[in-house]
Amino acid sequence: MKKRIKNNVSWVGKVDWELQQFHGNEFSTNHGSTYNSYLIEEEKTVLVDTVWLPYAKEFVENLTQVIDLNEIDYIVANHGEVDHSGALPELMARIPDVPIYCSENAVKSLKGQYHQDWNFNVVKTGDKLDVGNGKELIFVEMRMLHWPDSMATYLTGDNILFSNDAFGQHYATEKLFNKLVDQCDLYQEAIKYYANILTPFSAILRKKLDEIIAFNLTIDMIATSHGVIWNDNPMQIIEKYAQWAGDYQENQITIIYDTMWNGTKNLAENIAEGISLTDPDVLVKVFNLSKSDENDLITEVFKAKTVLIGSPTIGGSILHSIAGFVHLMKELKFKNKKAAAFGCYGWSGESTKVLNEWLEGAGFEIINEGLKNQWNPDDTEQISAIDFGKEIAKA
Repeated sequence: MKKRIKNNVSWVGKVDWELQQFHGNEFSTNHGSTYNSYLIEEEKTVLVDTVWLPYAKEFVENLTQVIDLNEIDYIVANHGEVDHSGALPELMARIPDVPIYCSENAVKSLKGQYHQDWNFNVVKTGDKLDVGNGKELIFVEMRMLHWPDSMATYLTGDNILFSNDAFGQHYATEKLFNKLVDQCDLYQEAIKYYANILTPFSAILRKKLDEIIAFNLTIDMIATSHGVIWNDNPMQIIEKYAQWAGDYQENQITIIYDTMWNGTKNLAENIAEGISLTDPDVLVKVFNLSKSDENDLITEVFKAKTVLIGSPTIGGSILHSIAGFVHLMKELKFKNKKAAAFGCYGWSGESTKVLNEWLEGAGFEIINEGLKNQWNPDDTEQISAIDFGKEIAKA
């Protein structure tokens, strides 16, 4: 299907309503996703990105319904990851000599994945491609946002930034534009996307945003590769990224735990009560890891100024569920956040010590030695947990 987004530029992508997991099983997509591909039809015809591999045949067949494939003059591959380039083998089998414009690293990526030596044309930041009618494509490398091969492409005249993964969301919709969808869902999916994918590259992103601003480009539309197109005040998502890239935190304390016989759960709830009693303005959120979506929890860690992690002691250490989650937090390289540990035990009680070591290794500032409680907390020990929450609030 071809949907015009502005003048001679159309969306020719795929809406994936059924997608539930992405990057293997690393990222939950509770609202599905889209794979956005764009067709520019000026004096030259340009295809910007394709779709994920499972939809390659469908994509190419749909494309043949709206254009003679032999009329495509150029292909722009902003990023080599398979959700954007997956239809290239199917397409290039039909038009093998059409030049593909991409970064130097994208050549390595595409050759490595598809083992084809297509007609690659390497571009770097500032390079231009004339598409006729007084319009040009300007290329901007976006290294490590979020692959070394990533870039964005800007169409002059129409003032469209084809941003690839930057500014996107995993959000299935037929509406295409940001103003036409539920704003709460859109914001939540946008911050979740940033928290889980782009957080480790925040320092790079800050520099890249400055670089884009320095180009002094007029941006009327941001055409992402996933989710909605930002055409209503598109600078709003750039402003959000600038905030999120600045070691972001809200006035929130996030408590995440797993439990065996509900003792650690009991501690979590009493700690939350103590925090709220001391600081009624702080938002406290409590999550049982085993009953929650890990990527949603990472978003709550991203928003928090302080994170509390709880696990009972097992095998002289912590539950493997909690261990995996702390490892995930370490991978994301969160900055400017405090942390504390808590947990119940029966015999030896190492979990808080282990958690403190792991949290410190993940880049968190440790508030104190943590709270550990032998067996299930009685009334007195529940009061101690409330007091521990009060200490956290003051910290």
